[in-house]
Amino acid sequence: MSNASLDIAFHDRIDKDPSYLKKFWVGLMDGDGSIQVNHWRKKSLQYRLIIKLKNCSENVYMLTLISKKIGGKVRFVNNNNFVIWVVDSKKSILNIITIFNDYPPLTSRLNCQIKFLLECLQRNDVEWYLKVRNSKYSDRPQIQSGILIDYSYFNEWLSGFTEAEGCFSIRKNTTSSFSIGQNDDKYLINAIRTHFNIQSLIRNPHKTFWLIETYRISTLHTIIQHFTVYPLLGEKKVSFTKFKDLIK
Repeated sequence: MSNASLDIAFHDRIDKDPSYLKKFWVGLMDGDGSIQVNHWRKKSLQYRLIIKLKNCSENVYMLTLISKKIGGKVRFVNNNNFVIWVVDSKKSILNIITIFNDYPPLTSRLNCQIKFLLECLQRNDVEWYLKVRNSKYSDRPQIQSGILIDYSYFNEWLSGFTEAEGCFSIRKNTTSSFSIGQNDDKYLINAIRTHFNIQSLIRNPHKTFWLIETYRISTLHTIIQHFTVYPLLGEKKVSFTKFKDLIK
């Protein structure tokens, strides 16, 4: 999939919904993003938003779009094996996280990180940070129980989340499938299962990891329709295009 094709798909969606990339970005942050609080020599706190992906032209293009429309910078790390979108300016972070007021993240992990970030910003206390930094996920069960799925932006969010966590499996000798998984947040995988009307049961193949996978052709057509209307913007777009052509 060329960058030009990605650009057309993105701008077609933007014409219908100018806020598409923000909603997509929240899903991508829920899947592959991180909100970090660190200290500098135990003297001051530092803040960072980051998304780290494999370095390929599609991911570079997607993160560059995010940088242009939302903010942040795109950099290459680990001998250029990875590309990152990063925000390390406190002022920029405060501006960008206002997006979460309109489109709240749906994973308990990112919600815990946001809560910790906001408390660190308010306290601005390195000693307090050092004492509690290892317990920022301690109230995860309470946060999970309080998360409500807002379907007004769920479609766009789901495309961003799939960019991070989804898998379009193409098999030569057996049936192809779509799968998506998440640590801890079974409620989220259940919401995706319901959204796509997936008949398969949610599986728990490892510790707290929850997974849903479907081979049913009618369901795969529903999934293909979703990502045609709400396009993927990075490397996952490539596997989706191959998957779509095979299923059709």
